[in-house]
This record gives sequence, C-alpha cells and structure tokens, in this order.
Amino acid sequence: MTALPKPVVRASSMAWRGGVLTASSRVLPEETAVVLTYDRVSFAVMMATPSDLRDFAIGFSLSEGIINNLSDITELDIVPLEMGIECRMTLTASKRDALQTRRRKIIGPVGCGLCGIDTLEQAVRPARKIMSEASIPATKLADAVARMSRLQTINHQTRGVHAAAFYNPLSDEILLREDAGRHNALDKLIGAASSVGVSAGQGAVLLTSRVSIELIQKTSMFGAPILIAISVPTARAVREAEAAGLTLIAIARDDGFEIFSHPERIIFEEAHAHVA
Repeated sequence: MTALPKPVVRASSMAWRGGVLTASSRVLPEETAVVLTYDRVSFAVMMATPSDLRDFAIGFSLSEGIINNLSDITELDIVPLEMGIECRMTLTASKRDALQTRRRKIIGPVGCGLCGIDTLEQAVRPARKIMSEASIPATKLADAVARMSRLQTINHQTRGVHAAAFYNPLSDEILLREDAGRHNALDKLIGAASSVGVSAGQGAVLLTSRVSIELIQKTSMFGAPILIAISVPTARAVREAEAAGLTLIAIARDDGFEIFSHPERIIFEEAHAHVA
C-alpha cells in the first residue's frame, strides 16, 4: 500500500552568499495532489500539504456547502494513491442527491480556486450573514496573533506555508492548521474546529495571508464573527465582510491592526480614535 507523503522534505541546493558558492540544503513544504470524492465521484482536485487531510475534507465540505454538519458524511477515508491522495467520502442519501443535482449543472472544466461552480453568480455568491453579537478586547486579539506564530510548526521548518487559526477568548486557546495554500489552511481549520465541537460564533479566525472574497465566504459559512489577517484585504473582501456582518481586521502587526468593517465587536480599554 502506498504510504502518505510527509508534509516536509529536505532538498539539496547550492547557496551563493557573499560571492561564495557552497553546497547547502533546506527543509521545504511538500505539495501533493489531493482529490476530494463523494460516493466515488471526483468533485475537486487541490494541491495541498499532506497533513490533517481529514480536517481538510470535512472543512472543504462544510465551507463549500456540500454538507451542513459532520453527520452528513457517513464514511471518510484518506487513501494514498500512486499520483496523489484521495479523500474518499460517502454522503447521506439526501446530500448525495443534492450534490448530484449540483454536478449536473456544471459544464466543462473548473479551476482549483473555485471548485464545482460554473457561473459568475456562484463565484460571487453572497456570504452567509453573521448573527453573533460576540465582542473581544483588542489586546486579546493582538496577543492571539502574536501567539499564533509560535504554533506554526511546519512554517518554523520551512518558512513556506500559511496558517489559519481559531481563537477562543473564553478559554484563551488557539486551534491552528497549516498548508501551502491559504484556502486549504482555512478549510483544515474549519474541519478541525467542527470535529471537536468549537463554537465558532464566540471567537475569531486568524490568517497569515491576504484576505480575498473566498476567505470571507468560508469564514461566514463557519460562523466566526471576526476575521483578522496579517496582510491586506481586497476591496471586494471588505465590501463582502460589511454586507455579511463580519468584523474584518487586517494588516495585524506588533503595534496594532486596522479594522475595515463592523468595529463594534472590538473592545478598546482606552479609546484614542483619531479620524482624519
């Protein structure tokens, strides 16, 4: 039986530093073709880091609206193949029928970024409305972002993967997943959180990437009221977050962050707002 690949590998290289060429090596993140199948029919093929793939399969299924909860998947196996890995899922009868109807509407090939869709309406579907009234102190969010870096075990080795994390302000705990792809990292997080019964409506999603519309859509499907990222959002992401009732925070640095939508969820102990 083919074994699952390791998430990191060491590769040989030649380093040219200070005008001197020397033999070297570096630990790199692995990237593997992962096919997600439902009832033995392929739905999407993604390039992903081969770790936490059960979480990935569950999170992708949830964030893409294929299932509503874990019980909609009756079987889930991670099957290593010669050319990649299959996340082999079996759905309940009702979800299988709904997916078959969805498949019949797809004509032609689709890309990895927006799998299983064929119309502009599906690509820019409105994000699910966030109903949570949770609020979190700004200092706690800043501390969570700082702590997130220390939990990125694969990135510590490779400096080449993204992370998505969920911060629970009640327990002060952080749940984190990593992947070479930022969308994959978020799907893995959603799957992991759902598997352990995390209450998404009470906390915040943390990202090490920029924020695009797909990440807004996935976060809103998850139900987290706050999304905070270390890089910039797209303009469309800001508009979608505002419409969805999602608090979008970005450009998180050691000295603070910027809030782009719904700032009412952030508690400032000392309010010194300066509006130009």
